[in-house]
Amino acid sequence: MNQAVADKKPRLTTSAMIASIASEGQRVQAAPFGKALVEYAASRPEVVGLTADLAKYTDLHLFAQAYPERFYQMGMAEQLLMGAAGGLAKEGLVPFATTYAVFGTRRAYDFIHQVIAEENLNVKICCALPGLTTGYGPSHQATEDLAMMRGVPGLTIVDPCDALDIAQAVPQIAAHPGPVYMRLLRGQVPLVLDEIEGYRFELGKAKMLREGADVLVVSSGILTMRALEVAADLASDGIGVAVLHCPTIKPLDEATIVAAVGARPRLVVVAENHSVVGGLGEAVASALLRHRVQPAGFQLAGLPDAFLDAGALPTLHDRYGISREVLGQRIRGWLD
Repeated sequence: MNQAVADKKPRLTTSAMIASIASEGQRVQAAPFGKALVEYAASRPEVVGLTADLAKYTDLHLFAQAYPERFYQMGMAEQLLMGAAGGLAKEGLVPFATTYAVFGTRRAYDFIHQVIAEENLNVKICCALPGLTTGYGPSHQATEDLAMMRGVPGLTIVDPCDALDIAQAVPQIAAHPGPVYMRLLRGQVPLVLDEIEGYRFELGKAKMLREGADVLVVSSGILTMRALEVAADLASDGIGVAVLHCPTIKPLDEATIVAAVGARPRLVVVAENHSVVGGLGEAVASALLRHRVQPAGFQLAGLPDAFLDAGALPTLHDRYGISREVLGQRIRGWLD
C-alpha cells in the first residue's frame, strides 16, 4: 500500500470489511435494484424473483414484499436456483435470480452454461458483491466473474456504475430477449451519473462522460466513478482525462471505443473492478488489435491476478490500486 495514502487514512474497524463503497459525504440511493424491479414488475406479471437465501442482501426483499406470490426462496442452493430459473423461463416467465457473484458464477457455472445460456432462456442473473466490494477475502470476492461469464456464448453482461445505471438497466435487461448477467451494487449505492448532462444507460452502448486531451480512461462499474473523481483531481494540474463508460461488457461497443482511441494520440487506461485477466481490459485490447488502432500508450488498472487479502475495503482499494488516490497516482506515473 502507498505509505503517503496510508498515513492520512483513519484507523479502521472490522465493520469496514462490509462498508458501503460510497465515499464519506457522497450522495447515495437505497436499494435501486429492488425498487426498479418492483416498479417494472407492477405492469409485468410475467416477472418473478428468485434468490438463494440472500433476498435481504441483494435488495430482492423489496420484490418479495410487493409480490409474495411471485417470489421463490430457493435456500443455499445456487445450482437449484439457476435450474429453477431456467424452468420458469421455459414456461414464459421472466425470472430475476439473485445471489452473490461468487456463488452465482463459481458454484452454478455449469447450470448457467447448460440450462440457461445454451437454450437462450430469458433469465436475468443479478449478482451482488462483484470484484473487490467486500473485505471477506477470496471466498466472497468475485474478481474473476466477468472472465467466466464472457466465455458463455450469447450471454449479455452488464457492469453498472451507480444507482442511476442500475435503475435504468433493470427494465432494459428485462425487455432484452435472452440471458443476462448483471453485476449488482446493493444497499446504499453511490449516485454520480445524474450529474452528467444527458446521460442515460443504453444496453450495448458505451458513453463518453467527459473529454480530455492527455488520457482516455475506458472503464466500467465502480471504476467509472473512480475515473471521474481522478479526472477532476488531475484537471487541477492541467492534465485532461477523458472517461468512456462501458456498462455493457458483452456485447462490447467496439465501434465507440475504437473511435475514441483513434480520435487523438493519448494514453489509454482501462480501469475495472476485476482481475486484469479476462475482463474489460483484455476485451478492449483485443478490439484495438483487431481494428488496427494503436494508442499512444496502453495500461490496465484492474485487480491483480491473485487471491486478494481480507480486510477493510478502503485499505484494500488502496493496496490494489483502485482507490481515488492510488488510481490517480498510477495514471500520473504512466504519463511520466
